[in-house]
Amino acid sequence: MGQLTGVERIANILKRKPVDRIGVFEHFWNDTYRAWQEGGFIKPGESFEDHFGYDLQLFWPFNLVADLDFVPQTIEETEETILQRDGNGALLRRHKLHDSTPEHVDFLVKDRAGWEEHIKPRLTPDRRRINFEGYRQARQQAAEKGRFFCWSGVNVFESIHPVCGHEYMLLGMALDPEWVKDMVNTYARLTIELMEILFAEEGYPDGIWFYEDMGYKLHPFMSPKMYREIVQPGHRLTIDWAHGHNLPVIMHSCGYIEPLLPGMLEAGIDCLQVIEVKAGMDLLKLYREYGERLSFMGGIDVRVLYSNDRAEIDRELEAKIPVVKQNFGYVLHSDHSIPSNVHYETYTYFLEKGLELGRY
Repeated sequence: MGQLTGVERIANILKRKPVDRIGVFEHFWNDTYRAWQEGGFIKPGESFEDHFGYDLQLFWPFNLVADLDFVPQTIEETEETILQRDGNGALLRRHKLHDSTPEHVDFLVKDRAGWEEHIKPRLTPDRRRINFEGYRQARQQAAEKGRFFCWSGVNVFESIHPVCGHEYMLLGMALDPEWVKDMVNTYARLTIELMEILFAEEGYPDGIWFYEDMGYKLHPFMSPKMYREIVQPGHRLTIDWAHGHNLPVIMHSCGYIEPLLPGMLEAGIDCLQVIEVKAGMDLLKLYREYGERLSFMGGIDVRVLYSNDRAEIDRELEAKIPVVKQNFGYVLHSDHSIPSNVHYETYTYFLEKGLELGRY
């Protein structure tokens, strides 16, 4: 087989059809980009997609904050952190000096009444929610480079917790599931309505990439039963819509979500990403069980790269790549994002070794 373009390669991988090599893509913390740019490895303004020749390119065009006119209010600021109230009524503390997940301090919405009063009426398909120009430019750039272009954004679980936090959302699943079902349905339909507007005007992407972090270490945030009853209907709605427009769906989830995977397959996902080892996910186990029905991206322990030890990288890649490439359904990616303590030379070695093992 001759060399494929990125769009051809990923399209085949998502269908588990023959390809010339495994795919390649990656996420990085912003700190890493700054460190590698300061070190002279990345040119100012150069993208990782261009620099490393990735097969995919993503663009996140939607703003789902409830109040689009709300100006974030700074409540407290120190040298290291800033505490702000956002347009969802959420009070979040963020680090200023490095990338991190924000601390959930408080939420205006804690129950159905708060949702119905403060959030739901504002969730309309306002054109201001869509970055038309950014999408247009990214789609054109990906086409010029031969990369598989994905619309990217959150699905229902990741839409809800910024409004009420994980604690109130999960309490709602147990104590008032109809409230959470209403939130799921509202965000699923809003996402579809915005997609219809954007794609009608700017053209369709090659695929859809949903971020949906539904687990933590060794456990998902909900039982498989709760997933099927509450979250899966939103996944089915959005994924059915995507498939109805010939768009394959990649779903990202950090954390341990193996118990939810049968339900996610029922909902129609085509590829699972990121398969977080330190949370308890096992790429080889998942491949043995689901490799004929599902493609995979990730599952390579990023902690191995922290060591900057090539022998450790060899062991990790040699144990996994020759196995998971067998059904033509694998894209090389770490199991999270590359932090700044990974040396540039280490990452380039990881990439070269992975692609060497991943050729057919």
